[in-house]
Amino acid sequence: MFAHLSGLSGYLIPFGNIVGPLVIWSIKRETDPFIETQGKEALNFQITMMIYTLILGILSIVIIGLILLPALFVLHLVLIIVASVKSNQGEDYHYPLTIRFVS
Repeated sequence: MFAHLSGLSGYLIPFGNIVGPLVIWSIKRETDPFIETQGKEALNFQITMMIYTLILGILSIVIIGLILLPALFVLHLVLIIVASVKSNQGEDYHYPLTIRFVS
């Protein structure tokens, strides 16, 4: 659950959304298989969201990015909350639209 919630730290600390899940996953991955899978999910999701944000930032030049950036922000928050709740209940959660960088 903390690997998912640590993604919110990116709103306070630059790159905290990637560093948080990476640290939790790195420390706990060998002791708990559930944290190993969910940590990878959280890390992949945060990297993917950063890429999507950069793309929409570039598309802001032609206005469409300005429309889609708030939607991406809401999607980011909602998916982190859903993943945290599912993880807290012991269920594996797989984020939609996520590129698998870490496998």
